[in-house]
Amino acid sequence: MPPTPSSAEVERLLDANLDRAREGLRVLEDWARFALDRADLVARCKDMRQRLGRLHADRYKLARHTASDPAAGMGHPAQLERQEPSQVVGANASRVAEALRVLEEFGRGDSAALAAEAAAIRYQLYDLEVDLLQAVRLAGSAGDGRRAQLAQCHLYLITAPMVGLEAMAEAALAGGVRLLQYRAKGDACASDGLPIDDATRLQQARALRQLCSRHGALFIVNDRIDLALATEADGVHLGQGDLPPALARRLLGPARLIGRSTHRLEQLQQAVADGCDYVGVGPVHATPTKPGREPVGLDYVRQAAAASPIPFFAIGGIEAANLEAVRGAGASRVAVVRAITASADPAAAARGLLQALGSDQ
Repeated sequence: MPPTPSSAEVERLLDANLDRAREGLRVLEDWARFALDRADLVARCKDMRQRLGRLHADRYKLARHTASDPAAGMGHPAQLERQEPSQVVGANASRVAEALRVLEEFGRGDSAALAAEAAAIRYQLYDLEVDLLQAVRLAGSAGDGRRAQLAQCHLYLITAPMVGLEAMAEAALAGGVRLLQYRAKGDACASDGLPIDDATRLQQARALRQLCSRHGALFIVNDRIDLALATEADGVHLGQGDLPPALARRLLGPARLIGRSTHRLEQLQQAVADGCDYVGVGPVHATPTKPGREPVGLDYVRQAAAASPIPFFAIGGIEAANLEAVRGAGASRVAVVRAITASADPAAAARGLLQALGSDQ
């Protein structure tokens, strides 16, 4: 007959499963908070976690002895296979449910209140898991919609600090631009020569976000993930010296777009491996927007056309006069700045570029 577990052994078991359940709920809670932006799901996760926390008695914690635990640090190869948010959510929901079942079974002889609470939370968890998975799927659907729209865009307008920024953007959008990036780097100055502060950046980005929403256009923020989140942008564009795309994805979630500037084929291939949604290819020509940057010419455009599995936008000094040569190198999409922002008629400039690209957006 097997020996009956001692009180200390049961307390260690209950402590381990309380930890396991609370940790798993924290994973679900933080995903609902930071990735899904669902306060209702956050509140449900937090409620379950706090209820278990109130019953996590000191005597359970004092019974811990990690050094003698034969399973401490033990992992499983399946843990490395969790790449998608739905897999992480499902795995942690299962982890919580399993821990709750253990608490329910072994808690009966130690704490009736803990056993009853674990049983109640376990049934609530089943509904929570479904709601979380549905929210993840909806977030993915939003991303699919953005990516489908991105695939239709052939003209990408990148703004620069200027007088009449909003008026220019509205005219360009009226002319057919459906992909617009707000760009005001850290050293950017306004027309009066004074540096642009973050309050101004936020104000400008919000205004452009509203214009893009009104015209059904995608709105991207250059570099600044915080501004992208604050303005509910459709995505962010990163330079080679900006935050890594993997970190940006963790902060932005799966539904938003991530673009990457590339200057040679190896960088494009890395951007694809990093899960970027599109890349900029250039600068094709020398441009005052990127002073000191050596142009890559049309050779890199040809390489990108042959190798890129994701949308790429040729960029750098592209205008109506040299667009045909860029198209001849294999680019069907271009990103421009001065070709529209410096035009006396941004709407007409946008329409002319779109016509030359054979596209309506």
